Amino acid sequence: MRKELAVVCGAGGFIGGHLVARLLEAGRYRVRGVDVKPFGDWFQRFARCDNRVLDLRLKASCEEAVADAAIVYNLAADMGGMGFIERNKALCMLSVLVNTHLLVAARDAGVRRFFYASSACVYAADKQRATDNPGLREADAYPAMPEDGYGWEKLFSERMCRHFHEDFGLEVRVARFHNVYGPHGTYDGGREKAPAAICRKVHQAVRRRDPAIQIWGDGAQTRSFMFIDDCIEGIERLMASDVREPINLGSSEMVSVNELVSIVERIAGVTLQRRYDLSAPKGVRGRNSENTRIRQLLGWEPATRLADGMARTYRWIAGELDRASARAVA
Repeated sequence: MRKELAVVCGAGGFIGGHLVARLLEAGRYRVRGVDVKPFGDWFQRFARCDNRVLDLRLKASCEEAVADAAIVYNLAADMGGMGFIERNKALCMLSVLVNTHLLVAARDAGVRRFFYASSACVYAADKQRATDNPGLREADAYPAMPEDGYGWEKLFSERMCRHFHEDFGLEVRVARFHNVYGPHGTYDGGREKAPAAICRKVHQAVRRRDPAIQIWGDGAQTRSFMFIDDCIEGIERLMASDVREPINLGSSEMVSVNELVSIVERIAGVTLQRRYDLSAPKGVRGRNSENTRIRQLLGWEPATRLADGMARTYRWIAGELDRASARAVA
């Protein structure tokens, strides 16, 4: 009997590449990966996957992407770290085309289950003004006051998923990601997030024997960071569940940016001077994942210690930077 087809939209990205690897390893599905980037620019590439370069902002591309699919994972979005989303609000909003066209195509193709990757950026800004954030509960997305641009797109797309279930019976699953990090992701170029950026800056300081590191903001702003393995595990557990409501998918281990820098310094075996850029984008003051619902509904929550995940991430980024430097002088 032929296996069902699972489609990963955004397969050339960080999370999408890890998800394709997990699906191929499990062997339950045939796997199709779709991304707008040229195939050579995908973070991870797998010959066993049906790889397609398609612009999912276009309805016809979405129809091609999900043809014959039973399962669709939508991780496709124009996004990045705070520096990107604060300066590219319209581009972030245009991702609403991707999810809308994918939902229509999935409904018409008879897709059995649809996953949407949302974000903690949907949460109300007035719940994130203090560094000692007690944790954002799923209900804190309303009354709506999300991150301008990117957060509004995510919140709107969550509603679209809900209504496609209510009106058309499409089984949808929605996870609100909290700052995913790990190997095989962006670490420079402007789209990187804080964990990768700090790993890069610390390793560059080590290589250049530079005694200082630049930090965006005053370093007191707080976040929680989820290791990629936990993210993929959470996606698969959610997809196997009967949970249709949006749910937090993040670590509850909150740290300040200064504490995150200290973790990476210990990994690298250095202590650096800190120079704070108070004019740089820095986002909300405090954000953390409140995990009561995921524990209740899935009997699980992300558990990788930040120090352990960052050690693996730092080693990978350091290796990439060292290889790039070697190529440059060859």
